[in-house]
Amino acid sequence: MHAIGIIPARYASTRLPGKPLIDLGGKSMIRRVVEQAQRSSLSRVVVATDDERIQRHVESFGGEALLTAPDHPSGTDRVRDAYQQLGISADCIINIQGDEPFIHPAQIDALVQLFNRSTPPQLATLVKPVVSDEELFSPHLPKVVLDTQGYAMYFSRHPLPYQRQYPSADWLLHHRYLRHIGLYAYRPDVLEEITQLSPSPLELAESLEQLRWLENGYRILTAETELATLGIDTPEDVERALMQLKANGEEVDS
Repeated sequence: MHAIGIIPARYASTRLPGKPLIDLGGKSMIRRVVEQAQRSSLSRVVVATDDERIQRHVESFGGEALLTAPDHPSGTDRVRDAYQQLGISADCIINIQGDEPFIHPAQIDALVQLFNRSTPPQLATLVKPVVSDEELFSPHLPKVVLDTQGYAMYFSRHPLPYQRQYPSADWLLHHRYLRHIGLYAYRPDVLEEITQLSPSPLELAESLEQLRWLENGYRILTAETELATLGIDTPEDVERALMQLKANGEEVDS
């Protein structure tokens, strides 16, 4: 199995400019993502960036980085750009979010394992059980419903299913909800195909790119994880990340 990881990392961010280079306890966020990915079974880990500052920084700690076009509409398009530049053949490509410094190697490996099947999936992603009402009703944490074979049927920022017979405060007592973890895996040929698709009505309604793929007939297999992640989008997220590093036993300057 030849699986490679590509980490899209844009410099621009409305709420956190230069987000990949933000210091988290003595290491940049992008370095933490790269080092976590390198602990997995991936044969190669590459950062795909639109900015030379990020490229130079990644190379300064021994990582590999490629400059991609600056105007890609999504991380998926940036991943495709980087894969084409690499000029190699892989069994699967893992798109690792550049703002997930606590991504666990086991989460990456869970997706890689799906491609060891006799018939590899077209696409794959991670799901995690919802454990609180805060998670369930947060529009920032997309939920997913699966079929009996573990393929995604739909993603939504709203809790699905709607339980008509119970008050919403009791929904978690009567149904096992799953939230989506934004780690994706693609067959190379499928990655090429999906980046040619136009935005779809469901995608535009929910602002969730993966709905474009479902709406066009692609199937997304899921693997389940119990491990939590923490995406960094705001200054408050940075503070939470520093607290998590302290809880993990790292020395973090106040």
